[in-house]
Amino acid sequence: MIRKRFSGRKKFRIMVLMHESLVPPESLEGISEEEILDWKTEYDVVTTLREMGHEVFPVGVSDDLGVVRRAIQDRKPHLAFNLLEEFHGVGVYDQHVVSYLELMKQHYTGCNPRGLLLSHDKALCKKILTFHDILTPKFFVAPRGRKVSLPPNQPFPLLVKSVSEDASFGISKASVVRDEKQLAEQVQLVHEQVETDALVEAYIEGREMYVGVIGNRRLKALPIWELVFQKAPEGTPIIATSRVKWDIEYQKRMGVETVAADDLDRKTREKILETCRRVYKALSLSGYARMDLRLTPQNEVYVLEANPNPNLSYGEDFAESAEKVGISYEQLLHKILSLGLSYQAEWRLV
Repeated sequence: MIRKRFSGRKKFRIMVLMHESLVPPESLEGISEEEILDWKTEYDVVTTLREMGHEVFPVGVSDDLGVVRRAIQDRKPHLAFNLLEEFHGVGVYDQHVVSYLELMKQHYTGCNPRGLLLSHDKALCKKILTFHDILTPKFFVAPRGRKVSLPPNQPFPLLVKSVSEDASFGISKASVVRDEKQLAEQVQLVHEQVETDALVEAYIEGREMYVGVIGNRRLKALPIWELVFQKAPEGTPIIATSRVKWDIEYQKRMGVETVAADDLDRKTREKILETCRRVYKALSLSGYARMDLRLTPQNEVYVLEANPNPNLSYGEDFAESAEKVGISYEQLLHKILSLGLSYQAEWRLV
C-alpha cells in the first residue's frame, strides 16, 4: 500500500515516549521482518512524524521518571506522543506515567489516566459495562494463592486469561477450557507464568471483531474489522492468542488475517458501532482505543475488552480501518496529535 502524503500546517516539537528497549534505529537496512516487529510501531510513528515536518525526539523509559522530567525541562516539547505500555515492567503502571505527565502540565496523546485504570482492570471494566447494560461475558476472578472454585451455574466452555495483562500475553488455544481439570491447569499457568490473578469468563462462540474509536468528546467509530483463520482445522477456536498476534510463521500456516467485515447488514453494523461508542464513554476513554467484540450467530454483541492506545503500526488493524474511510496514516497521526493538544486535563481547568 502506498501512503498518501499529508502535511499539517503547524509543526510541533514532539517527545515520543517508548520503552527504552524499543527505541528504533534510524534505518531498516539489514534488519529482518521478525526483528522489526518488536519496535515497528515506534519506528512508524517516529519516522512518519518526522516526514510530516515535526521535530521529533524519542525518549526511552523503563523505571526512571527522571528521564521524562529532564526531557520536558530540557527540550520543552509541545506534547508527548505516548507509546508506553508499561513502567517498572508492570503493564498497569502506564497509567501512572500519564498521571505524571499531567502533574508536569504536559500535553500528551492517547488515553487519560482514569480511562487506562478502568480498562486495564478487566474485572472492574466488566462490572462497569454490566452496570451500563452492555453485554460482556459472565466471569469470575481466580486470585493467586487460592484454589480455583467454580461458581454455581457457570457452564463450560470457559476462557482463562490474565486479569490485567494485554497483548494476549498468556493466551493460547489451551486457554479455552472444557472441564474442571483443564480450568485448574490454566488458572495455575496464569498464576505462575503471567504472575497475575486469572480472569475466567464464558467463552462466547461467534465472530471475533475489532472496532477502533477515536476522539475525546466527539467520537468517530472506524469500520469493523474481523479476525479470520483461512487455513485453520475445523473446530479451532477463533481467539487472538499470542501466536496469532506475534508469530509470523504461525500466521502464514493458519491463514490468519484481519479483514473488513463488509458482509454485515446495516442494522448489525450500527448496533456494533453504537455499542463501541457507549463503552468508550462508560470507561472515560480519550484519544483513541480499540474494542474487542464477539458477534454471536444470534447477532448478540458481546464486549470482550476495551484497549486504549492500541497498536498504531502502519498496516495494522487500527490504521487499516482508518485508511478504509479515507484517513491516511499521516492524517491519523495528525488527528491523534490534535486530540492530545485539545484534551481538557484537570490542570487546564484550574
